[in-house]
Amino acid sequence: MSVTRINEFRAKDGEDDSLYALLASFLPVIGSADGCQSCQLLHNLDDPARLVIIETWESVEAHQAAAKMIPPQNLEQAQELLACPPRGAYYIASGD
Repeated sequence: MSVTRINEFRAKDGEDDSLYALLASFLPVIGSADGCQSCQLLHNLDDPARLVIIETWESVEAHQAAAKMIPPQNLEQAQELLACPPRGAYYIASGD
């Protein structure tokens, strides 16, 4: 059973390009982690300050282990660009 993680971000005014670039820099680390099946960063067409990362994993545990691979200073830098705390949740397809 695959697990999908959807992470939602909202950039501070004028910081959407900076936040997008920083989050994009995380993708190679995430994508190369054990258990990662896919990972993509998207921005909202109507509101570019709204970004999502959609990840598919072999398990919740694999995602949680990979999250520890992002250097703390990079996460701190992301916090400075956010208008509000990020949100995230795990999803599975019906019947899995």
